[in-house]
Amino acid sequence: MTTTPPAPRTTQIFCASTLYGAATLAAAIDSDCFGPADRRLLLVSNNGATPELSPAFDTTPAFEQLCDRFDGVLSWNDAIAPFHPGGWAPRPDDQVLWERYLRMLWDLGDDRVELAVESIQVNPALAVCQIFGGVPVDVYADGLMSYGPTRFKIDPLVGTRVRRVLHLDLVPGLRPLLLTEFGVEPEIVPTDAFLKVLDRLGAGAPELPVPEGAPLLLGQYLAALDILTAEEEEDLHVRMLRGVVGLGHRRVVFKPHPSAPAQWSRKLEREAERLGADLTVLDVPVLAEVLYQRMRPALVVGCFSTALLTASALYGLPVARLGTDTLLDRLTPYENSNRIPVTVVDALLPGLDDPDAVREQRRGATVEELTELVRAVGYAMQSKIYPGLRPAAERYLTTRLDQRTWRYFKRRRLTSLGLPGGVPAQLAFIPRNATVRRVARRARSLKRAVSR
Repeated sequence: MTTTPPAPRTTQIFCASTLYGAATLAAAIDSDCFGPADRRLLLVSNNGATPELSPAFDTTPAFEQLCDRFDGVLSWNDAIAPFHPGGWAPRPDDQVLWERYLRMLWDLGDDRVELAVESIQVNPALAVCQIFGGVPVDVYADGLMSYGPTRFKIDPLVGTRVRRVLHLDLVPGLRPLLLTEFGVEPEIVPTDAFLKVLDRLGAGAPELPVPEGAPLLLGQYLAALDILTAEEEEDLHVRMLRGVVGLGHRRVVFKPHPSAPAQWSRKLEREAERLGADLTVLDVPVLAEVLYQRMRPALVVGCFSTALLTASALYGLPVARLGTDTLLDRLTPYENSNRIPVTVVDALLPGLDDPDAVREQRRGATVEELTELVRAVGYAMQSKIYPGLRPAAERYLTTRLDQRTWRYFKRRRLTSLGLPGGVPAQLAFIPRNATVRRVARRARSLKRAVSR
């Protein structure tokens, strides 16, 4: 009598690099977004510049509120040591060897593996997907980048395995572009489930010395991204402080980015003293959403942080942006993945330099207008990956390009793609004409000589 061999176990591996990402996964698990599994393992990756000096999020007390969703916690850093998670990927010829090694290291055996990863375009998520070839993949996104195009052209052997993009409903009505080139459909992680997870994180957080109802300023450490200089970012924080004081607030809380240098707060403190404001600098590493629960800020101010949208969409708090115009001009190359988050925040939220708009919480673009804008910018960013968006981009640039919307595009980019708003075709030869360039250089040198 023959016996049927037992079916292999199903093991789901959830990859996360931040507490916020792990909270998103916890909310998705609580909402039954994932099918049944024999085991659920959390694979933690510490992507800090020096992981040895910055503990991973699973070592923090807050993680205790999330770990019960998983049957075990694994370390990607330990598995690939001494390599850095952001800079290492297996050679194609070694992928099978790495899969055998990880199956042995993590006691997977012949398990049927399912993956849930973030930022699939880059490592470590891409490396994990390459090693476990052929297994189904779910992508989850907790930020605004999911509304934009895929950053790089992904190998079809990876992209065609993605079943869906799970995301938070940070901009109700706006659908993500991420991975739509593979026909991947987005799926919303229920807001109620996510808020319940955040409530648990807030309940387990330590006491925080923050005044209730004060405005909250969010730092992002944009200097680390080479978008602003350190001095410019300090000045941005000072402008935030001046803006909220100008609105009549005298007690203010500043939440610096965890990786930002401590001395950055000193210039802000001196400015607060000059303005007669009572400034609290929160040096405790805690999610902004915990502060929303604890202090119910009268206003949340930031540049283009995802936390601005969680404050507005999930907690119903007043918000304001500052500095997005500078970033839209500075972001290079045009395909920079931060462009869509900056565009969404700039187009949607009131600017701190418009006090009336902040008081009334006047929104900019409607969801329909924002959808058209994102599709046009998305095509300009990644025209080769999304050729089907060209008609939408042409339509938007023909009908909606004005003094306000020009900030989202670059004439050189539109010209190179032959889109409305670029240099007319009959004049396109000028930048390439050697004689014209020589005359322009001569004119500039003469102008400098006269100015002396």
